[in-house]
Amino acid sequence: MTDLRLTEIWIYPIKSLGGIPLTSARVMGKGLQYDRRFMLVGSDDVCLTQREHPIMALFKLSLEGDQILIRHHNDVLTLPAVPAALAEPEQVRIWDDTVTAQGVGSEYDQWFSSRMGMNAHLVYFPEDNARPVDPTYKVNDEHVGLADAYPFLVIGQGSLNDLNSRLDTPLPMNRFRPNLVIAGADAYAEDTWRDFRIGDTRFVGVKPCARCVLTTVDQDTAEKGKEPLKTLAKYRSRNNKIYFGQNAVALDLQYITVGDPVTIQTTNS
Repeated sequence: MTDLRLTEIWIYPIKSLGGIPLTSARVMGKGLQYDRRFMLVGSDDVCLTQREHPIMALFKLSLEGDQILIRHHNDVLTLPAVPAALAEPEQVRIWDDTVTAQGVGSEYDQWFSSRMGMNAHLVYFPEDNARPVDPTYKVNDEHVGLADAYPFLVIGQGSLNDLNSRLDTPLPMNRFRPNLVIAGADAYAEDTWRDFRIGDTRFVGVKPCARCVLTTVDQDTAEKGKEPLKTLAKYRSRNNKIYFGQNAVALDLQYITVGDPVTIQTTNS
């Protein structure tokens, strides 16, 4: 196998809004530090995502110290990465899970609601709150933040290169919202990775990632199309689901850095 390297690190502090590229990140039990610890919910207390609301792609985020800057066109909102004062706990839904979160403040709700044209309530998911991963795929009773189902999503650059070779118009990696991008492997090699290291940090690949219509949303314009799902369905489909990328959990809580070597220790056949 050729030399494998970690080439990109991404976090998405507010679920389904823009991602932030990092040069290094702290690995935590629920995912990378600050990754999907906030989300917007509607009047029914159910998470809002780009699946139904592509406009969410137009909110662009950046990290400055311990503050998250949220840009929407010419407007900027500053949000503490870890809120100090929180409201009373409340129950909100993310897919099949009901979790305990806390409101961040009415000023944030008003800002998002006015720009989305609908009721949007910003909540925070504290690090200690419970949300176990699917017990079928757990390794050590892992929990996840507000990502769809698992703490980490790994995608090989070779996989995107192969997909783009099949498309009329190549797509950027941001369509797939990975946490970790690894270069040097054959296309879709990450499907088979079980035990692997990034630097000295151990990870376990637990389940291929089934993809949804969010991948069809242009992250710059919020416009929906048919790709990449139309093409992926021709060769990456099984059991009525389309797969791209590998979900993972971490065994060590350390730091990882772009450029770290990646070592594959065991694979699934």
